[in-house]
Amino acid sequence: MGINNLVPIIAAAEGLRILVLIAVALSILLGFIILVFIVRYFSLWLQAKLSRAHVSFLEILGMKLRKVNPFVIVKHKIMAVRAGLAVTTEEMENHYLAGGRVPNVICALIAANMANINLSFKTATAIDLAGRDILDAVRVSVKPKVIDCPDPSKGKDTVDAVAQDGIQLKAKARVTVRMNIDRLIGGATEETIIARVGEGIVTTIGSAISYKSVIENPDNISKAVLAKGLDAGTAFEILSIDIADVDVGVNVGAALQAAQAEADMRRAKAEAEKRRAMAVARVQEMKALVVENEAKVPLAMAEAFKKGHLGIMDYYRMKNISADTQMRDSIAKPQGPKS
Repeated sequence: MGINNLVPIIAAAEGLRILVLIAVALSILLGFIILVFIVRYFSLWLQAKLSRAHVSFLEILGMKLRKVNPFVIVKHKIMAVRAGLAVTTEEMENHYLAGGRVPNVICALIAANMANINLSFKTATAIDLAGRDILDAVRVSVKPKVIDCPDPSKGKDTVDAVAQDGIQLKAKARVTVRMNIDRLIGGATEETIIARVGEGIVTTIGSAISYKSVIENPDNISKAVLAKGLDAGTAFEILSIDIADVDVGVNVGAALQAAQAEADMRRAKAEAEKRRAMAVARVQEMKALVVENEAKVPLAMAEAFKKGHLGIMDYYRMKNISADTQMRDSIAKPQGPKS
């Protein structure tokens, strides 16, 4: 075998050696990655194994590849298993990928299970994805919540209403509610409860004959408002409505009567001014008519002279009478003080 025949064999052997080295390097790298992965998640897998949560390394690897936090899923899977909940790892992953809050859902399911509240994982995830705090809802369902009416954070401290006698009353109420999990999806929030209770208080006070009856028996407001079924269509169940305080405000009826009297007086003044202006206009109109008729007298006299109905002596007698009348008028008028 010549040297020329050995060259291809040597080249092939060299290429095979390089491939073997690359394969060995890749194997070492892959082994290192697997070792790092095992070291990092071994304690997590061991916790799941000891808790009988049944989460394998392949499932943890799948979570990592799907960009799911394995620590969140496995930790709460252990909590669910220890609490006796039948929740699968796949369901928790799906809710995590959908943008849900897995810790809140699992904690809410555990709290509901301990309180004998019927709450399924599907319902809990739907409530969580709707933006509601499912854990807080379960807590309010177990421990009732007190809502102030009106809400002081909105800038108003009292519900103002006016009785039929015109006296204003300022009331404060405290509403005790319990969360209704079945109506949490699509149910109205606390703002609706506050608005309905405030409306009921205004209506009840407005129907009272006298403010004294409201002050003497404030519990009548609570009974009347509570009987209206204000929690219909809301996510809450109203347990009680308590009137915390009732204060007397201003006399709205008297203020309205005073304002009405002022308006009537202004209207009467306007009507009187209107009649005075019409009278002045009428006087000016009559004066203008007199002036117009007096202007016609010389024309009539000239016409009488022309036709011979009026003589010169008659004219002088008329002038004498006019002069005599003016003299008598001047004598009859009182004279001013002498300088």
